Amino acid sequence: MKIIIAFILLATYLICIRFVTQTITKIGSIKSVKSYRIKYISKTVKLVLSGFFIILLFLFLGIEYSQLSLFLSSVFAILGVALFAQWSILSNITASLIIFFAFPYRVGDIVKVVDKDEDISGIIEEISLFHVIIKKGDDLITYPNTLILQKAVIKLAQLPDSHPLNKIEDSDIKE
Repeated sequence: MKIIIAFILLATYLICIRFVTQTITKIGSIKSVKSYRIKYISKTVKLVLSGFFIILLFLFLGIEYSQLSLFLSSVFAILGVALFAQWSILSNITASLIIFFAFPYRVGDIVKVVDKDEDISGIIEEISLFHVIIKKGDDLITYPNTLILQKAVIKLAQLPDSHPLNKIEDSDIKE
């Protein structure tokens, strides 16, 4: 019986992975997002989904909840201590997911980040897993994803389709 449950859970996992991948790809194509960025987002969501299904598998295979919760709390305690200093990395990854699904601007838009101390304006050249790269003249400004969500961003214009920045192919970008 446990083997049947494991196979059903595995089939459900594979269906969910396929659905999530197709949904993220569809959203990415609607928003004209580069394929390498879609891969980043897909990998992150697949990792979370895999962890969830592994926990479900352990529960269905008969590992007691108390044993599983003890194991998971130990793992999370170690990860929490190890990643405490790197909290900004985790928040930037989370912000990257939010930017992918809800950010109204995309690569090629001319924007201005409202900041009283600095003039942060230019063309969005790249939106990566950790930061947004804004090109201002010959300078590149690397702006963390968490800050771009916290500040007001004004869209000044969008580059025309004939602009060289809009002609960058996915094969031009190294992974």
